[in-house]
Amino acid sequence: MQNKIVIITGASSGIGKAMAYEFSDHGSKVVMGARNIKALEEIAADIRNKGGEVIFAQTDVSIEGDCKNLIQTAIDQYGKIDVLINNAGISMRALFENTDIKVIKKLMDVNFWGAVFCTKFALPHILKQKGSIVAVSSIAGIKGLPARSGYSASKFALDGFMESLRVENLKNGLHVLIAYAGFTSSNIRNTSLSGVGTQQGESPRDEDKMMTPDQVAVHIYNAVSKKKNKIVLTLQGKMITVINKFFPDKLDKMIYNDLAKEHDSPFH
Repeated sequence: MQNKIVIITGASSGIGKAMAYEFSDHGSKVVMGARNIKALEEIAADIRNKGGEVIFAQTDVSIEGDCKNLIQTAIDQYGKIDVLINNAGISMRALFENTDIKVIKKLMDVNFWGAVFCTKFALPHILKQKGSIVAVSSIAGIKGLPARSGYSASKFALDGFMESLRVENLKNGLHVLIAYAGFTSSNIRNTSLSGVGTQQGESPRDEDKMMTPDQVAVHIYNAVSKKKNKIVLTLQGKMITVINKFFPDKLDKMIYNDLAKEHDSPFH
């Protein structure tokens, strides 16, 4: 990945931030996009201090123009794009019957449309390089999770989009990777939306027992460099994939029981 131009959305925290460091450590030139400009400035300064090359653009991926600007920033600086990592995402936690429709729409705007916008503008450049398009999905994109209907819907939509893209470009040398992250100790549950759209502010799960963003970043880096089509992270994620294939009804009950144990669960 030496001297490859790598765009990462949602790069100001969590998995996105960890990937910025991981790809930079391997000699890639990183282009970061996120809403939090202050965080991007700090991360960029730190990467440069470590000898890395990085640029950034303030980006709200739910805004088509911001996505176009991020891609153009990379082209203006480097003249090419090798890898686009669609990582920006938000979550939710509320029963669907208690969820305002605007919350579902917001999740689709960020998690699905953000990836569609960035991919649309980046694709012509990536095809020239026979490069990679990556989607950071979730176990919620393999199995619909209760109290996360909007999140699961956005990840299932993302999967369908990415798989279609892969098949369309089988003869064009495009690499498409879907990375199914399991529960990761990132900021996503703290910023997860309630049924009325406010941030929850705290995680309902034990973050200490989860895979760290740095570990996820290593897995994704390796999968991109080896051009894998799919990775499922964490033992729990792999188990859910297998059980869902053979015993989907049993998995429904297992997931319900697990999420019912969460702090302040809507199933109480």
